[in-house]
Amino acid sequence: MDVDMEASPSYYDPEDLRSRERFRRYGKRHPGSSVSPHEDHSASKFRNAALLFEKIKDEIDMYESPIGGTHHDGPGASMVGSYADSVHRRGSESLKVCKEEEHEQIESADTTFKLFASLLDSGVQGLMDFPDLILRFESACRSASESIRFGANERYRVVEDKLMRQKARFLLDEAATWSLLWYLYGKGNEELPDDLILLPTTSHLDACQFVLRDYTAQLCLRIVQWLEGLASKALDLENKVNGSHVGTHLPSSGVWQHTQRYLKRGASNPKTIKHLDFDAPTREHTQQLPDDKKQDESLLEDVWTLLQAGRLEEACNLCRSAGQPWRAASLCPFGGLDFSPSLEALEKNGKNRRMLQAIELESGIGHQWRLWKWASYCASEKIAEHDGGKYESAVYAAQCSNLKRLLSVCTDWESACWAMAKSWLDVQVDIQIARLRPGRLDQFKSFEEAIERSPGQGDLASQPSGPDSWPLHVLNQQPMNLSSLLQKLHSSDTVHEAVARACKEQQRQIEMNLMLGDIPHLLDLIFTWISPPEDENVFRPHGDPQMMRFGAHLVLVLRYLLADQMTDTFRDKIMTVGDFIINMYAMFLFTKQHEELVGIYASQLARHRCVDLFVHMMELRLNSSVHVKYKIFISAIEYLPFSPQEDSKGSFEEIIERILSRSREINAGKHEKSSDVAEQHRLQSLHKAMIIQWLCFTPPSTIIDAKAVAEKLVLRALKHSNLLFREFALISMWRVPAVPIGAHTVLSLLAEPLKQQTEILFSTEDQEVSENLREFQDWSEYYSCDAKYRNWLKIQLANAEVSPDEISHDENQREVTAARETLESSFLLLQRKDNPWLIPTQDHLHESVEPVYLELHATAALCLPSGECMTPDATLCTTLASALYSSAREEEVLHRELMVNVAISLRDSSCIEVALRCLAVEGDGLGPHDLNDGGILANVLAAGFKGELTRFQAGVTMEISGLDAWYSTSDGSLEGASTYIVRGLCRKCCIPEIILRCMQVSVSLMESGNPPERHHELIEMVTSLETDFLHLFSQDQLQVSSPSSFPH
Repeated sequence: MDVDMEASPSYYDPEDLRSRERFRRYGKRHPGSSVSPHEDHSASKFRNAALLFEKIKDEIDMYESPIGGTHHDGPGASMVGSYADSVHRRGSESLKVCKEEEHEQIESADTTFKLFASLLDSGVQGLMDFPDLILRFESACRSASESIRFGANERYRVVEDKLMRQKARFLLDEAATWSLLWYLYGKGNEELPDDLILLPTTSHLDACQFVLRDYTAQLCLRIVQWLEGLASKALDLENKVNGSHVGTHLPSSGVWQHTQRYLKRGASNPKTIKHLDFDAPTREHTQQLPDDKKQDESLLEDVWTLLQAGRLEEACNLCRSAGQPWRAASLCPFGGLDFSPSLEALEKNGKNRRMLQAIELESGIGHQWRLWKWASYCASEKIAEHDGGKYESAVYAAQCSNLKRLLSVCTDWESACWAMAKSWLDVQVDIQIARLRPGRLDQFKSFEEAIERSPGQGDLASQPSGPDSWPLHVLNQQPMNLSSLLQKLHSSDTVHEAVARACKEQQRQIEMNLMLGDIPHLLDLIFTWISPPEDENVFRPHGDPQMMRFGAHLVLVLRYLLADQMTDTFRDKIMTVGDFIINMYAMFLFTKQHEELVGIYASQLARHRCVDLFVHMMELRLNSSVHVKYKIFISAIEYLPFSPQEDSKGSFEEIIERILSRSREINAGKHEKSSDVAEQHRLQSLHKAMIIQWLCFTPPSTIIDAKAVAEKLVLRALKHSNLLFREFALISMWRVPAVPIGAHTVLSLLAEPLKQQTEILFSTEDQEVSENLREFQDWSEYYSCDAKYRNWLKIQLANAEVSPDEISHDENQREVTAARETLESSFLLLQRKDNPWLIPTQDHLHESVEPVYLELHATAALCLPSGECMTPDATLCTTLASALYSSAREEEVLHRELMVNVAISLRDSSCIEVALRCLAVEGDGLGPHDLNDGGILANVLAAGFKGELTRFQAGVTMEISGLDAWYSTSDGSLEGASTYIVRGLCRKCCIPEIILRCMQVSVSLMESGNPPERHHELIEMVTSLETDFLHLFSQDQLQVSSPSSFPH
């Protein structure tokens, strides 16, 4: 962010705090005050395993890294590593130092993000009230700013120093905005206690009551208190950094010592005063000596600074210590009573209020008030006319709302805004007190007429000039409303040029919108500053990170503070635009490897945005380390409900369902003719399998029903893994040595979770859990068989490349051993009697009075025997649909209302989408499924899968990459999964393939002179009525005499 340092207020620039003029006599610097220690307020850290692992990992990387930097895991890690290596090779130590300094700044920013997230988490969970949270945000910004600007011991280069100043300045400006937000929305409404009420009333009491009930006056008071608080904290910072502050003059420094010595010598000058009383300059129309005048101006500048900070009592004490008690009396009339129209001042005055009551009983209510105001006005005008000093004129102008003399010394936005708001507030109070005077109806009408005039319009000099006409003297200088006040701040004709320029700064615009209460416009502003251009990815972070952080937290604080005050229009605005801002910040945290913080903010988004955000993050981090993925998992499971609820929050289950569904969508990509289909399917299956890992993490014990959640995650992992196993089995039929990487990845990912939950899963009485676990074990055994076959095939192909004379006896024996292991494992799978492979113990029975239909949808590529892919077109799709029809008998097509639709995939033009639909009948869709072959739909698709369609190009197979089956109604609405169809299709394809592979292995053993002992059992198993394997074979498979003639 481009920040104009020249336009910053004096108390925002630390350099100005050190360059006071030489004639000021400051107190002694306190030892050790030059360093401002940054206290870490983030006591409530996120206590979970992911962050603990991250801390340990960072510590390890710190020791291993050659420059002591923290390793950031993510896409940019390799780039950083290669960059560091190149620097090391060139031996550039200066670049290493620069890298370390940049890293320190990143760490400081990271601390700010984590601290704000921790504080917000406390507020959302109800551990802290939101008004207190606002104050903690302010304190955090101030501490971070001090740490950046004053906490470093080393000296920086010019550019680095400027960047650090800008960042410290931004944080300090942000702290000011949080403070304003607290005064406007967090402070709450006050009520006047009964013990402070006096009868008869006083002007001060009535002023306080007026401000309490008048919205505009109350707003002005809070703005004034806010600005005075900022100035006071700036003085405290000056004292903390420099060991000194305004008001540390030596005693009696204001008694004009140089003029005293001059007069004692008997010297005479017509321009120099002849007496030392404080009225002498005015009475004699002369002045003190220049050194004394300069000392006076210095004193009054400090008095002015203290008045801006709301430190009236300290300003009076400064005047007394400087030998000018008369000036203190002119600032604090009525025995030092605080006349600020606030409850704090009323309580502070205590019993002294009785003194004011006594005075006004004698002289009339408000009489002394108006007299003091009028006298202050006359003093400010006289001093300005006689060039008595701009600060002296401003000090008295501040007591009487003489804005014309005030703005001349206001060179920064804060002081100008304070002057206008205080003057306007005081005039409103003065008008209210004037109304209390009995019998002054004519005067009241004058006020009404003056108020109706536009500021600066007309000349009020013709009005009565005495104290009785107060505040007509300054009424035309005041704004008509808050909008006109802020408009004055923009006008360089009214205020200093630096003030008008500061109005364009982002935090000033935010503050002015908060004052106006225009939250919708404020949200639009922030979103404009941080949003990317329209033609870019909305997930790309844009703009200043600190502004994104501030905007997100501002939105959330306002939502909670104003929850009961929102109209429908305002609620739509703060929810819609606010969600965009929060989402932008969450994506920024994600790109900066702060995945563990995202959940705090994502949980505040609308349901669909929350789900979209996590799905996007999970997809981008799918190939990242387990540590990074665990941070995302923890972030979601800790801050989101596990299951969908009635409120609008997203849930972990919705995220998981979306990510699982999207993972099965085919990736767009052109299949090259020269490519290997088997290898493409292996790579695609790995992507699908890795998604399972999101379900394999153990949830922390701190969440609600952690044990039940862990069981649900494992069950969902089982269901999805079985679905993937069915698809992987159909794409792993190719007889190649490479194992199906997707299936084995799923098995390895689920090994540990199943080990932890096995006892619970086996003990459950839920039929669905038992069946899913049993199917998982069936597939585990199948892929174990498959792996043994591929191991034998790998050895056999390797031996085939070597001359038989050169192969050692050990290599031959290794091949024979692998072949026998393959046969043994295959026989164990095929000969299971009590629990046949992939046949459920109790199948789901679907009963319905209304007609029920079955649907089978598949995504596939058409492959030639050589492995090359065919590019589908409309003609090819029509021919394939006709061939699929012809694979069923004509009476079946008519009776079952079979429908076949083949179309080019919209996601990948090199694939086809096959949709089959038929009427469910008893034994196929309704009642028990005795054949366990998937019914007519599985038979039709199996013909295409095996490449045995009679009216289609010979040898062309359908390589299936996606498969789903459902029950549906007559109107096409899907009702539920018909898993038996897919399981039957897998049996129809996998069991014949296992038997054919066994024949291939047996033939190999016979050729090597090691005939298998159970070869005849294989033939008997196929023809046995007990196993009923024969109907799973196609006619072409039954006619096979040699396994080598098959393409698979």
